[in-house]
Formats: sequence, C-alpha cells, structure tokens
Amino acid sequence: EIKAPVEVVDTVSVDTFSYLFGKANTNGLTNYLTQRMGVDVAYLEDFVKGFQQTELTEADKKEKARLAGIEIRSQVENQVIAQANKQINDSVDILNKALFVKGFQDGITQSNMTISMDSIQTVVKKQMDYYHKVNMEKKYGANRIAGEEFLKKNAKADSVQTTASGLQYKILTKGTGEIPQATDKVKVHYEGHLIDGTEFDSSYKRDKPTTFPANQVIKGWTEALTMMPVGSKWMLYIPQELAYGDREQNKIPPFSTLIFTVELLEIVK
Repeated sequence: EIKAPVEVVDTVSVDTFSYLFGKANTNGLTNYLTQRMGVDVAYLEDFVKGFQQTELTEADKKEKARLAGIEIRSQVENQVIAQANKQINDSVDILNKALFVKGFQDGITQSNMTISMDSIQTVVKKQMDYYHKVNMEKKYGANRIAGEEFLKKNAKADSVQTTASGLQYKILTKGTGEIPQATDKVKVHYEGHLIDGTEFDSSYKRDKPTTFPANQVIKGWTEALTMMPVGSKWMLYIPQELAYGDREQNKIPPFSTLIFTVELLEIVK
C-alpha cells in the first residue's frame, strides 16, 4: 500500500503566531490613518494612547463629536456641495455655499424648521427636476426639435395614421389574427432606427424573435401592439415622449424619435 507523503510544516507556538498575526494586520494602516482618517503621523504616539484606552471618558466623547463635526464639514464643503453643483450644472457652480452649509447645520440641530422635512425634500426634488430638464434641453433639445419636425412632415405621408397620443404608424402587412391585450405576452420580429437612418437594434439580424409582455416596453410599442392583429407588420414612428424621453438608452440619444418595423408573430399563451 502506497501512503501519501506527510507534509512537514514549520510552525510556531500559538502565542508567537498570535503576536505575529496581529503585527501583520498593521500592514497599510499608516496610509489608512493619514489618507482616510486624516491623522498626522507626527501624533502617532497619541494614536497609540487612544488604541490602548478601552473606554471613552465623557471628555473623549465630547472631543470625538467635535472631531466628527470637523470631518463632516470638510466632506460637505469639498465633496457634497461639489457633487450637488455638478448635478445641477456641470460647468457652473450654482449653489450658495454659505447658505448650503447653514441649511445643513440647521438640519442637524433641527433649527428654524418653519416647514417639515417632507416639504423641504419636495421643494428640493422639484428644483432638481427643473435643473435636470434645463440641462437635458440644452444638451439634447436639438434631437427633440428634429423629431417633432420629422413627425409633422411624416404625418402627411401616404398611408401614415396618427393616434391621439401622437403615435404614427403605417400598415405594411394586414394581419388577421387575434389582437393582444396589454397583459399578453407577444413574440415579435423588429428593427429600430433613428430618424437619420442609424440602426440601433434588430432581431432580424440576430435571427431570433423577441418575446415579452406587451405592457413592459415603451409606451409607443404597447399602444401599437394592442392595435395589431397577429400576422401584422407595421412601421411605427414613435415620438420621444412615448419612447425613452430624456433617458439615454444604449445607442439611442435622449429625446430621440424612433422608427420601428414591427412584425407580430404570435400571442404566447
């Protein structure tokens, strides 16, 4: 019988191992203290005194609170305000720094609370939404205008029909099957283009139809699918507000009017 060789390992006592393992865990600690906690290495001896102290005195607790205030103030001034300004406008600082800091402080102490925190959050959200719309319009408003002009002209084209929502469609092949409900799962072949002709997706090129619930796609698709008999093939012209609006979706820029060829193959039971 062949026995597996016994591995010989040099070991130390548990006490020695415990000490060395503890020492090994200090690797990188100095960088952490200086870079993440802002500790000056000139006062490392004071850090060790704190490390040796197992309980906080009342004076320690008071000092810890004060130091936390200094740290948070630094974060507010150097990170929070900068990030907020970038959200509002990525090229110009909008916020009044002194008033932001005053509001932050009053929020902590619950001072000058003339309106509720819920109301404050509502005002802030509405204002942020406004700034977002302004920024998106400035960056991508040309897409919206181009789409509106395209749809206005396209509405006059032969065989193009326009619904009350603004969706436009043209019937390429009349189907004779059942018309899906919004909650039905459907199988379709499709390809999608921007109004400049750029193709951004095609199930035909993948040679694989796509299956999904009719109400879990963009609004323009849901509306069209719930009007199409199975076997239909339609051309859809979808306004940006019935598509992705101001969201960027893969190769689709914000505010894009979309053109789809959609073939409804079946309702998946």
